[in-house]
Amino acid sequence: MPVDEVMTYVLNKYHVRPEYLWKKYPSYAVLRHVDNRKWFGLVMQVRKQQLGLEGSGSEAIMDIKLDPKEVEFRQGTPGFLSAYHMNKNHWLAMRLEQLDFKQITDLIDESYQLTK
Repeated sequence: MPVDEVMTYVLNKYHVRPEYLWKKYPSYAVLRHVDNRKWFGLVMQVRKQQLGLEGSGSEAIMDIKLDPKEVEFRQGTPGFLSAYHMNKNHWLAMRLEQLDFKQITDLIDESYQLTK
């Protein structure tokens, strides 16, 4: 799923626009609740080497917050990695190009609800 589709989904469903907080990482987008300002997603373009993946170039990932049991269950399954720069017990990275639309949106919804 391309990053722009993720952003469109979040905007249409939750009325949330991405926030770009870091000059050093201009493509890193924080998704947070309008009311409580808690993060429910972090979308990044990260070099594959930094993710422990083979090959060159970068990959679009999204960190989402989930129940620790869900994080443990999904880690190591295709399409998921340990969270990048977030608490690895509560956050998980989705490989956006490896998962289908429904899987991604269901997990975004879960992260959104968990951080309300």
